Amino acid sequence: MKILFIIDDLEYKYFEFNTLVTNFWLNVEFLKRGHEVFVATKNMLNIKGAKPFCQCVKTFFKNEELHKQEEGCNLDLEYFSVIFFRPDPPVDIDYINASYILSMADRTKTLILNSPEAIRDRNEKLYINDFPQIAPKNIVTSNSKLIREFLNEHNEIVIKPLNRCFSSGVFYLYKGDKNTNTIINTATNNSKTTVMVQEYLPEIKEGDKRLIYICGEILDFCVQKIATNDDFKFNEHCDKNFKLSQVTQEEKNIQNIIKDKLEKDGVIMAGLDVISSKIIEINITSPCFFIREINMLYGINLEKIIVDKLENYIYKKMKHSREKDFANC
Repeated sequence: MKILFIIDDLEYKYFEFNTLVTNFWLNVEFLKRGHEVFVATKNMLNIKGAKPFCQCVKTFFKNEELHKQEEGCNLDLEYFSVIFFRPDPPVDIDYINASYILSMADRTKTLILNSPEAIRDRNEKLYINDFPQIAPKNIVTSNSKLIREFLNEHNEIVIKPLNRCFSSGVFYLYKGDKNTNTIINTATNNSKTTVMVQEYLPEIKEGDKRLIYICGEILDFCVQKIATNDDFKFNEHCDKNFKLSQVTQEEKNIQNIIKDKLEKDGVIMAGLDVISSKIIEINITSPCFFIREINMLYGINLEKIIVDKLENYIYKKMKHSREKDFANC
């Protein structure tokens, strides 16, 4: 296959060294299996002659290490069997514009994971409300009065921006906090910016789990992400903030609740943040699967397991497209 990874700007800059990120490991594994792999950033997408292209560079091994070429070429998106669309948030206007270009690709020739339509339509924070039975109680608003009412009802709450990642801009607030007005005004930009407000789950003191969802299945491997220093949330990617964890049967059963909806939406890869079997976020833009950490903690090669499932899914989709084309001849 010919594969394109659209990744974050920072990942692209330090591409050869970034073993902390999922894209690095997937790229390595696809290359080992003989596929052609290219990388680019979202600003390298372009339109020429009313067709979508990407100014991308090829990746390769040198002395058993991953590298990318210095010079790239502008390739029609239909050149690729599959495109992994995985830049990090914020999902801003540049992110949305990139998704528009990807949407122009002929999906019978090029599979895009996750689909650009899903990225635009399914916000990572709001998505949990498609599954209220396994989500914490929450409201979505910019209205400070509604937030105060929710705080009075639940005593402890968490306020989250809708378009950021890695716990950026997330606040904890308790009833009676003398900073209540300041925190609400800061989070909502003085009632102009809509946020998600969730009930505080005290089990977060033990950290939250990152469950790995691939092709309709939650894998049997996960990490517990531990809060950083005196914070209540995980926001520092280093070894001390991870510990070995296990996927419970209740957590495994979440796949039966979400898989049909995610498949319909074009979400094939997701990272589920879970506390006490409740999903607090469904990460679909650039879900980190913490491959390096899980490999060390479990003594496995998680990238092989993930790519096995992705290859199987992609080949089935390609076969279906070919059969459909043949039937239409």
